[in-house]
Amino acid sequence: MDDSNGTDRAKAVEDLLSVAREHSGVTVMFHTAVAGKQGLGASESKTLDLLERFGPLTAKDLCQHTGLAPASVTGLVDRLETKGFVRRAKHPTDKRRVLIEIRRENVAGLKRFFADWSSEMALFCDEFTTDELKSVVRFLAGTSTLQREAATRLTS
Repeated sequence: MDDSNGTDRAKAVEDLLSVAREHSGVTVMFHTAVAGKQGLGASESKTLDLLERFGPLTAKDLCQHTGLAPASVTGLVDRLETKGFVRRAKHPTDKRRVLIEIRRENVAGLKRFFADWSSEMALFCDEFTTDELKSVVRFLAGTSTLQREAATRLTS
């Protein structure tokens, strides 16, 4: 439990929200720059990241992961398919459903844009204790959930 006085806590929360806002902005700009190198929009690039992390997903799964409306996801998948980054495939157990699969041969080039950043992040993490890193993970996981829910509300 936090034993700081109310003023210290209010200032810490204010600082955290300010830094989070800055972080959000630079994250969007970084991913926009990476996406631009491949002729993608940021949402297209992040959808490829989801497919990389979770494997083939249905459009419904993509809606749940992104918080985007079904029509937006359909357009997003159409664009990625046209650009050769994904393909639609029959679901192995339910022929009525379609899976969106990443075309690995066409996305391999994206990883090179993250190499320096990943190395720098690993070095930066060395500055924190394991408990501090666990707190950051808990905070980021919580804010990701809140932001996904906010996106869903905006697109409903």
